[in-house]
Amino acid sequence: MHLSALLDSLATDLGPPGLPARAEARDLLAAVLGTPRFWPSANGTAELDDATVTAVRTAAERLNSGMPVQYAVGKADFRHLTLRVDRRVLIPRPETELLVDIVLAGARPGGVVADVCTGSGAIALALATEGRYDRVIATDLSPDALDVARGNLAALDPARLTAPVEFRLGDLLAPLAGERLRALVANPPYIAPVEAGDLPAAVRDWEPHLALFSAEDGMSAIRAIVRGAADLLEPGGLLALEIDARRADLARACAADDPRWRSVAIRMDLTGRERFLVAQRNDAP
Repeated sequence: MHLSALLDSLATDLGPPGLPARAEARDLLAAVLGTPRFWPSANGTAELDDATVTAVRTAAERLNSGMPVQYAVGKADFRHLTLRVDRRVLIPRPETELLVDIVLAGARPGGVVADVCTGSGAIALALATEGRYDRVIATDLSPDALDVARGNLAALDPARLTAPVEFRLGDLLAPLAGERLRALVANPPYIAPVEAGDLPAAVRDWEPHLALFSAEDGMSAIRAIVRGAADLLEPGGLLALEIDARRADLARACAADDPRWRSVAIRMDLTGRERFLVAQRNDAP
């Protein structure tokens, strides 16, 4: 089947005739084929085999059911990585890519770096391919999430890894007992359960609630990490957390009120929202 014919068919299936449906069809095709967004539009004479056509049509059916496009095609881009994702893990977001930049800039090479609540393994694998650390440890409470993360590690070309990656099962910091870390990074659950109705349906109805919601008005996981991370980090070690902008002041106070932390700051994402809590372990052991 020619790509142009499949593009026309998808545009009809995905919504009323017009540019939005055609653009959505083009983007879906590009995602399944692993090409740049505009490649399908420029290569209409390309011949697609039956397996590819079936994969594209299956993804379109999933998309029509309300499933997020990343789940529909089974993959998501994160920095320089293409990760396998499904409903067992959160979809990696562009803003979380900045969390990796914070660690790469703030944690000197060498030592051990830990990624807590790793999900698909996005942060851990980015650090293990872009950083210069001795080891990367990734933890998650969900065995299903760790299965996805291990699969993403296995799919990587080993030559791209600059550090070995180890996955550990357990709640927040518990799997890190006995470690001495140069940096600890996390994108923990930070949405209050009462805020579920405010979320887009594509998030609320499809993504794992274990990775979205946290007790104590969304602050339970953040408080636990801030309180426990200081005992794991080496002097001067870096803590970097993604947070909810609505509770940035609470997150900042949680670290600023603890004498074990210094250089406590809130960093913005690319939209100017207060998105990240950053702190350093005091030099005193």
